[in-house]
Amino acid sequence: MRSVVPLLTALVLAGTSACSAFSDETGGSRDGGVQVATAFYPLEYVAERVGGSLVSIENLTVPGKEPHDLELTIKETAAIARADVVVFEHGFQPAVDDAVETSAEGAVVDAAEVVDLRHVEDEVESDHDAGHEDEGDHDHGDEDPHFWQDPLRLADLGDALAKTLGEVDAEHADEYTANAADLRADLEKLDASFTDGLTGCDRDTVVVSHDAFGYLTKYGLHFEAIAGLSPDAEPTPADLGRLQQLIERDGITTVFGERLAPPALADTLADDAGVATAVLDPIEGLTDETEDEDYLTLMAQNLDALRSANGCP
Repeated sequence: MRSVVPLLTALVLAGTSACSAFSDETGGSRDGGVQVATAFYPLEYVAERVGGSLVSIENLTVPGKEPHDLELTIKETAAIARADVVVFEHGFQPAVDDAVETSAEGAVVDAAEVVDLRHVEDEVESDHDAGHEDEGDHDHGDEDPHFWQDPLRLADLGDALAKTLGEVDAEHADEYTANAADLRADLEKLDASFTDGLTGCDRDTVVVSHDAFGYLTKYGLHFEAIAGLSPDAEPTPADLGRLQQLIERDGITTVFGERLAPPALADTLADDAGVATAVLDPIEGLTDETEDEDYLTLMAQNLDALRSANGCP
């Protein structure tokens, strides 16, 4: 059986490789649209906004799946091979990194290269950060990969994708540029709403289930995470005890969990501290509950939740 799987993969990739060839000198796939493979939801959202009706998108992380844990199937690897453009973030999903390196034949947009990622080593390490157990395969190194929490950084990805799509499909380059400009305008409004909405709050400390919100510190917030940069990182008893003391000392009203990660740790901490729980969505992926939402509406929900928890005027 071990010898059959690589053979099947090779056959699928060989077949899809031929299908990805451009039909004319201006670019575009044989079915009349540019084929785009995206690694996880925020990248899919950007591709939808920038590409519009000119692109066909296949997202590798299906709704309800935690993107950190993604293992690619033969079908998903084939999607990377046949794509005219692949949008991913190196260092966030090792399986995707490997498949892009070995299978991608079209253009590649790496968010880690086109977006200014936040360097976590530049910040003062807390006792909580130092106490986490080893995150193993999910170690993201010295850069925080959750850049889409900053709307302006997501806009930078949109601009980069528009440039690449314009190179692949030169006939529609102006449309991609215009779409990226529209996206940036929406994201600048969102950024302003966070700046205005989080001014003058009673509290600025937020307890979250995992360290996915560091980019929101630009709005004057301070985050304390139960787990590390990956949702499966395990806190120590000392971590939990320190957070209970923090909640009592600072008058924190809410411990935030999320939709894609198990709620047990957040619920336990909140129960022990006698405070409420709520959802703060990292927007790493959609779920059945949020399938009718998009990045903008989910970020607006996050802003409302933060304002309520922190006593903002």
